[in-house]
Amino acid sequence: MSVSDWQSFIAETDSRMARLRTGIPGVAKGFAETARAAIGAGALDSKTKELIALAIGITARCDGCLAYHAKAAAKYGASREEVLETIAVAVYMGGGPSMIYGAEALAAFDAFAPSAPTG
Repeated sequence: MSVSDWQSFIAETDSRMARLRTGIPGVAKGFAETARAAIGAGALDSKTKELIALAIGITARCDGCLAYHAKAAAKYGASREEVLETIAVAVYMGGGPSMIYGAEALAAFDAFAPSAPTG
């Protein structure tokens, strides 16, 4: 799947996830707590952890992961250069499919980063 509007994609996914959380509230609560604990600053800062999550999203070929973790990486101040290096590591580990999803990840980051290039 190729996403052309990452902002709308997140809005649609948020809506779907809200419906899912209603159906599995205990699991959803546990997952949210796991996410908070995993991304919270520790030995690694939150930005680094979001870049790791972005790389995993690339190698797992998960559009939702790309959207949410690209947005979070931008929120935590990741630079485009840091995202590009993250993509490079994902390509090293995941080959050609990661190259395709790396391009998607960069598009997602560019959609959320305040000073990213357009186009």
